[in-house]
Amino acid sequence: MKPVLKTTYQSLKGIVLTATATVLFSCGSHPKNFENALDYALSSPSKKIKRVMDNLESHELQILLTTVERDPIEGLVFQEHSFQLDSLHYFYPASTVKFPAAVLSLEKLTELNRSHLDHYLVEGDTTIYNFAGTINEIFAVSDNEANNRLFEFIGSDYINNNLKSKGVHSLRILHRLSTSDAANPTTKSINLLSNGIKTITIHSNTNNIPTPLKLNHLKKGIGFIQDGLPIDMPFDFSNKNYFSLSAQHEIIKRVIFPGAFKETERFNISEEKRDFLLESMHKLPREQGYDPKIYYDSYGKFLWYGDTKKQLPKHIKIYNKVGYAYGTLTDCAYIEDSRNNLSYFVSATILVNQNGIFNDNNYEYDSVGIPFLAELGRQIHTYEKYRKKHPSISMTKGQ
Repeated sequence: MKPVLKTTYQSLKGIVLTATATVLFSCGSHPKNFENALDYALSSPSKKIKRVMDNLESHELQILLTTVERDPIEGLVFQEHSFQLDSLHYFYPASTVKFPAAVLSLEKLTELNRSHLDHYLVEGDTTIYNFAGTINEIFAVSDNEANNRLFEFIGSDYINNNLKSKGVHSLRILHRLSTSDAANPTTKSINLLSNGIKTITIHSNTNNIPTPLKLNHLKKGIGFIQDGLPIDMPFDFSNKNYFSLSAQHEIIKRVIFPGAFKETERFNISEEKRDFLLESMHKLPREQGYDPKIYYDSYGKFLWYGDTKKQLPKHIKIYNKVGYAYGTLTDCAYIEDSRNNLSYFVSATILVNQNGIFNDNNYEYDSVGIPFLAELGRQIHTYEKYRKKHPSISMTKGQ
């Protein structure tokens, strides 16, 4: 039976916001008193949640939750709830752009009838890399150079046009990360190798030069640091990557449940490559050979477990990609709990830049941002576990 996509948007009903962004708790903190997991999570009295909810304007918080049900008649059912979701409200996506780079590199390899185990050589480099190793670096430790090599392989036009053709909008990915030629529209040529012998050359290509973005909140803060000097004006993000939360969410849903989408909306990836991608997305750094003292389990997993360095429980798998830069933390995740038979998608972004200065490396990642995202994930999980045990709590209650 072909899965059915059912999407219901619901605003946060358990919380009332005044003009000063004060949170009023309208009912008790027990899951039974709430209509959905987001209402419950954001109404939490936990300091990790409350200090963000009490100061919403400065944190530019956006959240998108999709619960997953498997109905014996309708098949797969998605139920969506969002908080302050706004694709026109800009946030810097940071390393989350590495997710589509990895997915679309696998798609291009499929189109070329090449394996993800193939090796490649980038113009001007003497090191021979492996596509599978590169993608593992992206998900395990969010390696910038690995992302930039894939950017050379596919280019920005391929990324943007391909995603939009699949119905994924509100994005514009145009530059590499943490390199001096980040915005160079011309990619380097790539030689694909098999057993050390050149077999295919992907020639250099000049991508379209985009115009500055026209979105809300592109200029942020009161100042920034440039070349070591303070600049007393807002930081302008209009020539940076743009990757909305809804776009990130749509991509991960297509990767996890391709059958829930029309054939034209799916990624053209062989089953072998998709299996590899899913494994790479959830495998922990220590499972990929990294030192767990440096790259602990939650190194790249903010939601649910980000504020601890303990090992993740074996019954929890988190398929995700995080990003953090310019004071913005983002996580786009699919979480599976085999013990409680739960699965759901959560994407969230939060700004933590109390002094309003960008590029000064003075952000509240560890004190505010990651604790909030971790607690958000735990609260959502608590609600979903309760709902699973008490089916009388309906996903559509109150609609």
